[in-house]
Amino acid sequence: MIFLSWDRPSSEDQKSCINKSGTFNYEAKYRGATAKPASSVQNDSELSKGGFVVNHARTFVGSGPDTFERGKLALKSWRHFGLDWAFVDPKTPIRNGEKFCVCVKEFLPWHVMPLQVVYVNDNKSSGKAKASFSFGGGTLQGHLLAGEERFSMTLDEDNKVWYEIVSFSKPANFLSFIGYPYVLLKQKLFAYQSSMAVRKHLSTKKNISL
Repeated sequence: MIFLSWDRPSSEDQKSCINKSGTFNYEAKYRGATAKPASSVQNDSELSKGGFVVNHARTFVGSGPDTFERGKLALKSWRHFGLDWAFVDPKTPIRNGEKFCVCVKEFLPWHVMPLQVVYVNDNKSSGKAKASFSFGGGTLQGHLLAGEERFSMTLDEDNKVWYEIVSFSKPANFLSFIGYPYVLLKQKLFAYQSSMAVRKHLSTKKNISL
């Protein structure tokens, strides 16, 4: 089951995808694994044994509590998906159990890929971080991949703000299996362009209201 659209997917297209998607397409024992520090995810032997590949990107996006708060708002309004070839409905609330679609343009068709928010963490103090906000989305039936992805904004002890992406994935069907090397490159491209989009947004102080 693959969800395709020849035109930019509408809200109705996305709702239809979600209604048909069903449950998670990866095992419960892996659920929430991206909530751990990136180094722990990268060294998780269970993920490796399960055939998952870990992707990680961390980018400095500014300094100070104000930048951190605006960074949180940017994630909550899906600014990190504000790309020409990938988007999430910006009205989608980030809360546990919320289902949503990532829409990705691939040559002629759009792929509409269903996910569900697995967790949301909003911490005032965590380890070396003064504050952090993160959420993880897990793939549902009909997604090209099986796995999970975490997006986070962190204010560290040096008052620096970091945007981070951590994910683990593996092919969920034959199409993604034969094209997996391309998929991995696309993940790297997304991480780079998403980071640049967040950095550009936060560098414009006028964008306080999202």
